[in-house]
Amino acid sequence: MKHRRKRELPLHLMILPSMILLLCFSYLPMGGIIIAFQKFIPAKGLFGKQKWIGFDNFIYLFQLPNFVSVLWNTLFIAIMKIILGLLIPIVVAILINEVKNSGLKRSIQTAIYLPHFLSWVVLGGIFIDILAPGDGLINQIIKAFGGQPIFFLGDNKWFPLTLIVTESWKSFGYGTIVYLAAITGIDLSLYEAAQVDGANRWNQIWHITLPGMRMVIVLLMVLSLGNVLNAGFDQVFNLYSPPVYASGDIIDTFVYRIGMLEAQFGVATAVGLFKSVISLTLISVSYWFAYKFADYQLF
Repeated sequence: MKHRRKRELPLHLMILPSMILLLCFSYLPMGGIIIAFQKFIPAKGLFGKQKWIGFDNFIYLFQLPNFVSVLWNTLFIAIMKIILGLLIPIVVAILINEVKNSGLKRSIQTAIYLPHFLSWVVLGGIFIDILAPGDGLINQIIKAFGGQPIFFLGDNKWFPLTLIVTESWKSFGYGTIVYLAAITGIDLSLYEAAQVDGANRWNQIWHITLPGMRMVIVLLMVLSLGNVLNAGFDQVFNLYSPPVYASGDIIDTFVYRIGMLEAQFGVATAVGLFKSVISLTLISVSYWFAYKFADYQLF
């Protein structure tokens, strides 16, 4: 036992910095949840004598005329991102796996993975230029084919779709790498046996590749459902403007404006707590379904 502890000590030391960061930035700030039940006055401090008002902040929140539209925008954008974030990487991973040239395969993986490392501060400026209604590259192509320019970032009809497509383009490379790793773990003898039985490539993908990826797909699906109320603050904040608040304003940007710009800290904390409780409930329910119907266990 002593030898085992000595052997595992370097592993525990490696994870220690991450645990410290998690404690400092995820667990300690949870003490601020009490602000949601107070009429918070910053001058008195977090541990000062604040007035307790119970659920008044939540009642005020639910009575706001635009809260329903903000909640709908968040759900629609987040769910569409989750669906595309699952489907596109699966398809791309299967297609890349069919490429036999190893050099070409690595080049494709690198190219699609690079956008994942770019922040939305950088990509926001790029997309603002590319999607500009006047001289933007996309609208120049549309006009070249005889179409009318589209104000992607200023039209409530197009803005949510723009968010969904650009986020899918940025993040699908990461999911593809995960699914490719799952594919490499599939026993090659299964493909050889399928070829002997006369199965073509489509049959092999359907009966071997996809079932071999099943556990990873279920895992990522369960984890993604916890983000159903997280439509992407960084992206929306860098791309939206007042004309598209009706279709692009999400819970995170709503919290930012209420808390940081209007200084309603209690209401902003109530919104954040509401979002966290719903997310925890959804991920717990999805994990139960994964265990019940797919026999998947994380622990």
